[in-house]
Amino acid sequence: MMVNNRPTPLPHLAGFSQRDGQWYAENIPLASLAKDYGTPLYIYSKRAITEAYQAYDRACVDKNGQRRARIHFAMKANSNLAILDCLKRFGAGFDLVSGGELARALAIGAEPASLVFAGVGKSAAEITAALKAGVKCINVESIPELQQINRIATALQCRAPISLRVNPDVDAQTHPYISTGLKDNKFGIAYHEVLKTYREAALLPQIDVIGIDCHIGSQITTTAPYLDAVDKVLDLVVQLKKEGVVIRHLDLGGGLGISYGTETPPDITEFTNTLLNHVAERGFAHLDVILEPGRSLVGNAGVLLTRVEYLKPGAEKNFCIVDTAMTELMRPALYEAYHAIVPIQEKELTPQTYDVVGPVCESGDWLGRDRSLAIEEGDYLAILSAGAYGFVMSSNYNTRARPAEIMVDGDKAYVVRDREHVNDLFAGERTLP
Repeated sequence: MMVNNRPTPLPHLAGFSQRDGQWYAENIPLASLAKDYGTPLYIYSKRAITEAYQAYDRACVDKNGQRRARIHFAMKANSNLAILDCLKRFGAGFDLVSGGELARALAIGAEPASLVFAGVGKSAAEITAALKAGVKCINVESIPELQQINRIATALQCRAPISLRVNPDVDAQTHPYISTGLKDNKFGIAYHEVLKTYREAALLPQIDVIGIDCHIGSQITTTAPYLDAVDKVLDLVVQLKKEGVVIRHLDLGGGLGISYGTETPPDITEFTNTLLNHVAERGFAHLDVILEPGRSLVGNAGVLLTRVEYLKPGAEKNFCIVDTAMTELMRPALYEAYHAIVPIQEKELTPQTYDVVGPVCESGDWLGRDRSLAIEEGDYLAILSAGAYGFVMSSNYNTRARPAEIMVDGDKAYVVRDREHVNDLFAGERTLP
């Protein structure tokens, strides 16, 4: 594949491969899936998810078989029940950021003690649901939220296990929309306010302080920002111990990036070992460590299939108009994010350079710019690395029904979410009498 006459590398996709001019999901041709289930269509590889989880888990158990850390999947990356159930069976816990995600985790039988409830704006109803469910911890992001949790726990006559999310003011060198650890971000408690907030938490009658956590952003492809954040958080743990506040767990968040084609993130196992070894070398091997990966578990485990509707030549640009839009994949319009796009079957055609765009009535509805593609109308394309922040960010704008989701396991394909129908979209609406 060429873009602007320069070869563009494709990301490594454990569950997807090209053989004899055809793309496969594990052992099934993508062309067969497009024919059987239609497009747009999300396809996930169970093998790819399994291998990514195992890469983390290898570092989470030491050579003596002792567990050094536990993986809590960041559900916001992809909350399909089949994916959650796979990860639960592997032994993962879950990182939640809404009452809806709490309900999904409970629906697949996740143990409440494996759930960490995060998020900057939890409602009273969400806090109540979390406490009633018995979650492992609520990550607190402000003093008003801390006070709200204490009031609700008092009314419920229960104890509220909490951790404070520290904003360490560390620049993760990522897109500003997905940076969360700088002092001008909305997330967490300012570093200079953390000790004071822990003192207040320790005085509240229904609050149990059990941990400390941080999360500095997403799609981070170097280890250094994590080590900077870890050091700043561990310095706080030292100071808290002097004040009699004992921290039992250290939540390091997620955010490790993937390759969409040109990025070179660290190897998952090496990255995890580096973090956990650093914690131990600082003298904190006794702390329970929580890691909350999302994108790095599922991002390259999914593709989005689309059909070429029209090839439209223009004065300045050629357009490849497909049946997928920003409604199915928001990342390019929202972040100007890059996703590799490939024909699922090679053809002996002269490549042309196209902007790949959708049918939605917005100029921002594009999926890829300046892509060299050898295609005809009616062909199918695969948008790669779409397993994270794909379906979960989809919408019904322009009254578009959302696609089906398929999980492939070897030579079997399972519908893990039915395709919506247009009538479903306004079934709950009413006209005036």
